[in-house]
Amino acid sequence: MIKRGWSVNRARKTAMLICACCVLPVFLASRTTNLWFAIGLISLAMAAHQGWSANLFATVGDMFPNHAVGSVTGIGGMAGAAGGMLIALVAGQILARWHTYVPLFIIASAAYVTAWAIVHMLVPRLQPAQLRD
Repeated sequence: MIKRGWSVNRARKTAMLICACCVLPVFLASRTTNLWFAIGLISLAMAAHQGWSANLFATVGDMFPNHAVGSVTGIGGMAGAAGGMLIALVAGQILARWHTYVPLFIIASAAYVTAWAIVHMLVPRLQPAQLRD
């Protein structure tokens, strides 16, 4: 077998890091007076979110056998939904207290790079998991 290109680990994590970095400037959307600049920044962040999500879901297939992919993806989706409920509560508290979206845009800006670092620390090398039957 001829091996060419990057490893799955390198390719997946590089793609996720690029997506995470594309979200970083979104905090500027809350500080600009130019509507089109704000729309462009938010659009870039949303596109990066889609790239991030596609790669994150694909890591499950990289790490788990086919019979476990649905369950692991479902657990991850449930955790994401629970996180979404919590951040909605936090967002409401932030808006009620400070009456500005700036802190929310700062959180959104840093969230993906932070998540990438956590993924890299927890799974330094993407490889198939060893499951016991």
